[in-house]
Amino acid sequence: MLRKPFFLLTVAALTFNSCVSSKVYDELERKHAGLNRENREMAGQIREYEKMQREYESLQQAHEQLSAERADLAEQHSNLTSKYDNLKKSYDALEQNSSAAIAENSRQNRELLAQLEEKESTLAAEQARLEKLQKDLQARSRRIDELEGLIAAKDAKMNALKDAISKALTNFEGKGLTVEQRNGKVYVSMENKLLFDSGSWAVNAEGRKAVQQLGQVLAQNPDIAVLIEGHTDNVPYGGSGPLKDNWDLSTKRATAIVQILKENNSIDPQNLTAAGRGEYAPVAGNDTAEGRAKNRRIEVILTPKLDEITKLLNDTE
Repeated sequence: MLRKPFFLLTVAALTFNSCVSSKVYDELERKHAGLNRENREMAGQIREYEKMQREYESLQQAHEQLSAERADLAEQHSNLTSKYDNLKKSYDALEQNSSAAIAENSRQNRELLAQLEEKESTLAAEQARLEKLQKDLQARSRRIDELEGLIAAKDAKMNALKDAISKALTNFEGKGLTVEQRNGKVYVSMENKLLFDSGSWAVNAEGRKAVQQLGQVLAQNPDIAVLIEGHTDNVPYGGSGPLKDNWDLSTKRATAIVQILKENNSIDPQNLTAAGRGEYAPVAGNDTAEGRAKNRRIEVILTPKLDEITKLLNDTE
């Protein structure tokens, strides 16, 4: 009499788990798409920074050209002043000898004075333009310095984060765990042999300890976005239960890591994202047992939040 109710409860539980897996999968797909948009926005911000650098160099060249033109105008002004002085002396000498010569000198003096006034006006305009260009150049230079400082600070912080994680997980070296920094991010890779039994998404005791020690470091860095990616080899999933394929398995494993990190109350759940990549992002060939073992992994990707850099780029536009 007891076997029939127990059988019905088992079927209901499996059906419930299947529905939850589908909802989690859809949510993770959405978050994964959002992450791709953030990566594209970050690439756009880097291109904007390179564009601003080119504009800076162009302004520098324009500044040098205007400086040369100003020097040339100053020389012309000096020459005209000298000619004016000479003609004035000549005018004084001829004043008593010939009214015609006096009239000619007067005409030349007026022409020279007109030219001199024109050159002085042009020189003043160029001087004002040069001063404005210098101010613009100084402002852009300050913003570039600020941007470079922020980027350097972010890189230094990520380097310090990498060192802290390496130190916290030093006991797991040689057990399928690596920590590296590239492209401004920190990548923590843990092979599945450290975390899971074959075909399972339940984290074993040693793997739980490694994830908890990683969580202690993440709790001290609340401005870091944390993406947990699950990866498999290309061997088809052969287990039973609610999972359909390797993609489901990789998603389940990524979510299992998120659940352990959430146990640390100092970690903001909004900073956590879980994603399943299945067999589609291998780091080694799947034609050998060693390569397949490397592909079966969890990758924790730590990315700095770029709010300050984005604001500075927007203010520069």
